[in-house]
Amino acid sequence: MADIQGLAVLHYDTPHFDVVRPGQFVLCAVSGARIDLEDLKYWSAEFQEAYRGPEEATQSFLRHRGHSGSSMDLK
Repeated sequence: MADIQGLAVLHYDTPHFDVVRPGQFVLCAVSGARIDLEDLKYWSAEFQEAYRGPEEATQSFLRHRGHSGSSMDLK
């Protein structure tokens, strides 16, 4: 990923994330939208992705697992 000013690098876990490289925001894995760290509420520890909201989280889950996958590991 390009070195974007202010972009944080996180390691996503459940129910928290760890900051690998400090920054002010991350990018949604589905939409590419900026998510300020204080607004980050949806991510996948399994897929190591951040999401803007529940719709994007669901889209990613379906993309990764399809409709017949097991339970989501989302915060």
